[in-house]
Amino acid sequence: MLNDAMLQTLQTLWEQGVQHDLQSGRQEQWHNITPDSGRFLYQMVRSSAARRILEVGTSNGFSTLWLALAARPLQGLVTSLDISAARQQHALSNLQSVGVESLVALRCADAGIWLQELEASPLDFLFLDADRSRYLDWWTSIQRVLRPGGLVVMDNALSHAQECAPFMQQVMATEGYLAQTYPIGNGLFVILKDE
Repeated sequence: MLNDAMLQTLQTLWEQGVQHDLQSGRQEQWHNITPDSGRFLYQMVRSSAARRILEVGTSNGFSTLWLALAARPLQGLVTSLDISAARQQHALSNLQSVGVESLVALRCADAGIWLQELEASPLDFLFLDADRSRYLDWWTSIQRVLRPGGLVVMDNALSHAQECAPFMQQVMATEGYLAQTYPIGNGLFVILKDE
């Protein structure tokens, strides 16, 4: 359960992220999700009873915290992929500060390769918040690794609509998937594997 103290901790971490990004160059920015996006992710994970969760794009671990806190009641596991080992070290520090590091497996890996090597249907929930230009290439693998009834949530559907459009159009054209964009945070595109 998210109590007031934890919500305040998450709010403080988000505010620190905003300040960091204002003082950093584009490459060093964390680009954290918004708190309302975090709440939405938490609700989606909890309500779907997701235990096998994959996050693509760890950054400093802010979204990872929301996912791990949601997975905790069911003893789920969040695997979080990022190509930057330094960012994952910072994420580990944030996870430890909240006490959820045991619920997260941080992996420094290329998501495209990692998804190709994953066996079929092991994922309940996938959060995409990385290089948007690569999502379309990953779609075949995502379909294979997501269990029937599983969910994909993609951030930045509205803030980076042109970059996301090819992936979103392909998803909408794929039979067996129901998708919708929600005006939460920077825009969340939610995909249900409706099989």
